[in-house]
Amino acid sequence: MQDSQKTGKATRVEIDGDIATIIFDRPDKRNAMNDALVGDLDAFFSNPPEGVNAVILTGAGGHYCSGLDLAEHEQRAPIAGVYHSRNWHRVADLIEFGPLPVISAMTGAVIGGGLEIATSTHVRIAEPDVRFQLPEGRRGIFVGGGATVRVSRIIGADRMREMMLTGRNYGAEEGLAMGLAHYSVGAGEALPLARKLARKIADNAPFSNYLMIQAISRIGDMSRHDGLFTESLAAAMSQTSDGAKEGLRAFLEKREPKFR
Repeated sequence: MQDSQKTGKATRVEIDGDIATIIFDRPDKRNAMNDALVGDLDAFFSNPPEGVNAVILTGAGGHYCSGLDLAEHEQRAPIAGVYHSRNWHRVADLIEFGPLPVISAMTGAVIGGGLEIATSTHVRIAEPDVRFQLPEGRRGIFVGGGATVRVSRIIGADRMREMMLTGRNYGAEEGLAMGLAHYSVGAGEALPLARKLARKIADNAPFSNYLMIQAISRIGDMSRHDGLFTESLAAAMSQTSDGAKEGLRAFLEKREPKFR
């Protein structure tokens, strides 16, 4: 694939080979979440560019995403508010349960809606200046982009409630211990590590990646017996795939597999 760049209303998309980097591009607003940014994510993940095998999300200007843009926040009637929230849920589901593995390279603010987007991604890397926060209690509002499901399943309902009640923020090392980040790295190291991991993940067998993205979280919603049965189905499907055949050949031939 030729390297390319595309500018949306609130993002820039850079494609290098089979790796796409989506940059939240509202630096004067600390990349605050608005309908334009959600719309850009919707457009990309609803129809990913052909040939892309992994995606990186990051933010311009030193911040990942500072949450809901309160300057553009509209007072909606209750029904309209439900529809608005449900659209955010739909777009986050496109990220979490789409066909592509997604990595967050996080700096600065990862707040409110930014944390909701980050926890819909599959790998999260935090630099030292990262601050995880759910300040909705101090704004007189409630989370609406999926935090009660995604964030609470990572850190637990008790910890999430405390975050919302107090507005407390957590740094990169604390976030690593809690599971909000998978990697804690030095300043300037998140994006290089994200690219390295994206390359590694993109080189996996595509169907194995797909099953990991689709099955593991859903199995967590199932009863023990249903989950184990679903695991057996996923294992059987992967073990009879072309990827498994290539992986076995590569092992026997003592070489790196070539899945694509």
